[in-house]
Amino acid sequence: MGIVAGLDSSPDFTRIVVCDSDTGAVLRQGFAPHPVESPEGGGRPYDVDPQAWLLSLGEAAGGGLLEGVQAIGVSAQANAVVPLDTQGNTVRPAMVGGDKRSQVAAADLIDALGGREAWAQAVGCVPQAAQPVTKLRWLARTEPEAAARTAVLLQAHDWLVWQLLGRPVRRTTDRGGASGTGYWSAATGGYRPELVELALGHQAMLPEVIGPAEAAGTTPEGLLISAGTGETMAAAFGLGIGLGDAVVSLGASGSVMAVHPEALVDQSGMITSLADATGMHLPVVTTLNAVRTLRGAAELLGVPDLESLSELAMKSTPGAHGLVLLPYLEGERTPNLPHTAGTLAGLRRESMKPEHLARAAFEGMLCGLADALDVLRGRGVDVRRVFLLGAAAELPAVQAAAPALFGAQVVVPQPADYAATGAARQAAWALGVSQGTLDPRTPPAWQGAVAQVLEPGEELAVGQAVRQQFVSVREQTHPGALRP
Repeated sequence: MGIVAGLDSSPDFTRIVVCDSDTGAVLRQGFAPHPVESPEGGGRPYDVDPQAWLLSLGEAAGGGLLEGVQAIGVSAQANAVVPLDTQGNTVRPAMVGGDKRSQVAAADLIDALGGREAWAQAVGCVPQAAQPVTKLRWLARTEPEAAARTAVLLQAHDWLVWQLLGRPVRRTTDRGGASGTGYWSAATGGYRPELVELALGHQAMLPEVIGPAEAAGTTPEGLLISAGTGETMAAAFGLGIGLGDAVVSLGASGSVMAVHPEALVDQSGMITSLADATGMHLPVVTTLNAVRTLRGAAELLGVPDLESLSELAMKSTPGAHGLVLLPYLEGERTPNLPHTAGTLAGLRRESMKPEHLARAAFEGMLCGLADALDVLRGRGVDVRRVFLLGAAAELPAVQAAAPALFGAQVVVPQPADYAATGAARQAAWALGVSQGTLDPRTPPAWQGAVAQVLEPGEELAVGQAVRQQFVSVREQTHPGALRP
């Protein structure tokens, strides 16, 4: 039996799980928040000194947590860019998170390359404000001196792996992390350095992309460090999803991703073509309105929380007595309607009751996510099973409606540190390959997530009728918005 660790450096904290390398059983855990102050007015900062990640890592690993560990995997927040100078020192704090400062830069970059289609063809995604390539354009326009001194570009997990290895000459990343940058193509498996130049104004050194089961190196103490990956890819790996599986994440906004054997080029820009942590691909479709739809409905109806909203919705019936909510409260990305608003249709005297509006909010949110699933299905992605993540996945109204609306088995995993677990599984894979006990093409078979399984069953026909009701209102209100 070997012992491995997975380290997840999220936007707010570091979490470490220590696992049995054969079964994935969690033996020990550690946690520490990043010592980062929130900006005035709350929210998360856009600029963070990466030393904060190392400090919380050290604290989380305290008390002999890593004793006996033979390999470590690192997962970290997506979209963080660490610009380094020629000596390997940070030029400025890391640019992290959904950085709204760079929205204009995103539009500039789209135009500079010749439009959304050109970007989709080049790297499988259209620049968004949060993406590293967009942050580089913002840096070049806003802090030209810092941009000029930037010689090396790393993401959060690349930087942490490099630090753990003692800052060697060789810097590495993995396919998953590279695929989110906006200057690496999942389809070709190569960088597009000219896009770095387009954004930053000059070339910069980029980390070597190594295979999913390769080791990035060994620490001075002899610990093997695996390739590392982004948080999304690590969570998918920790969940154990494979072909035929999709993951629907219910945050304020929503996302749908699925495992697919090839990269998808989507000229509309609705699909972001990422790579996963196993050598496969992870196409992602996002919606801007998921749980924020439920929170808005709760406020409108004067109920105190989402549990109460769910209880109210369960007093209604499928189809909400004809009420249909198009939940485009913040505009929408899927379909691409950035300047629209939500629509409540089907108002009749008998439908104007709180429970029907509550039900329509749940069905509208889930139908919006079903639209995102259908974007993937329309491109040949097989979806037989849907993993539903997020606190709202536990709500009875979500669980009652989701299987029939998605037209698939729904799996609700118990809350767990799936990104840290995925990082540990990657470490076990690299360790096994280095010892000659595992195949570099086949990851270790760990126990799957403990989960509740929900079947569409007899409700499938009713659910599909509700879905059709939603599609009819969407087509009437926004004709052709979701057509390829």
